[in-house]
Amino acid sequence: MPEAKIIDGKAIAESVRDEITRRSAALLDSSGKRPGLAVVLVGEDPASQVYVRNKDRAAEACGFHSVKHTLPAETAESDILALVERLNEDPDIHGILVQLPLPDHIDESKVLRLIRPEKDVDGFHPVNVGLLTAGERASALVPCTPAGSLVLLKRTIGESLSGLNAVVVGRSNIVGKPMASLLLQESCTVTIAHSRTKNLPDVVRAADIVVAAVGRPEMIQGDWIKPGATVIDVGINRIPAPERGEGKTRLVGDVSFEDAVKVAGAITPVPGGVGPMTIAMLMVNTLTAARRLLGLTEEAPLF
Repeated sequence: MPEAKIIDGKAIAESVRDEITRRSAALLDSSGKRPGLAVVLVGEDPASQVYVRNKDRAAEACGFHSVKHTLPAETAESDILALVERLNEDPDIHGILVQLPLPDHIDESKVLRLIRPEKDVDGFHPVNVGLLTAGERASALVPCTPAGSLVLLKRTIGESLSGLNAVVVGRSNIVGKPMASLLLQESCTVTIAHSRTKNLPDVVRAADIVVAAVGRPEMIQGDWIKPGATVIDVGINRIPAPERGEGKTRLVGDVSFEDAVKVAGAITPVPGGVGPMTIAMLMVNTLTAARRLLGLTEEAPLF
């Protein structure tokens, strides 16, 4: 059997960003407004700093009004809440993203719930979660990683996923649950599995679509994959790589790529698969939020 097609998340993300750049320029021409994105970073977590820098660059490349608020780790919760309130009221800001994780003394839930749902470009506010779960995706802002994963699936399999068996391994609010909701709305038969699922390999083997979002490096083995299945690996795990030198590490997903690539029909690499799509879909959400807040009709959806 030939090796799986490698799904090029970088190339697909670039095509999405190109379309957003075009639409952003058209919005500026018609309304005099740029989509406005504010990112709030609290503390000095290295991974968060990289993510925020990448989001800021993407926003500027798409022609957005991009604002970054970098606060020290000891910032009081009340100060962060006050900043979110100011951004809620700022007419030039259409999307607000508070980079997670936050320092331990800050209640993440309180901060995320304070963001106006129509500016919640991460899609984490209970209102957006409820709309998505109720099947009203067109009215919601959808979490970026599941949305990007769906785009990858459609670009790989085709626009119709109807009737396919999908297994989502992972039940987080950020990826697993919203991914399952999206797949249900595409008329897939969906199973949410996780680390405690009995006979997990057999459950995964029944899937035409596998979305791995369990957060355990290379947990899903190649012989768990149904021949020809499409595998979306959401995991980003850093593991020791002594072959690269003392103290060196490398990134791997939640799927054992070297084994799975010999069985699957198509698979995302790590890095270079889902990651670029997450940032591209943040740009999609920001443009969508801007158009809604400006009272403009929706354009053709991108996913």
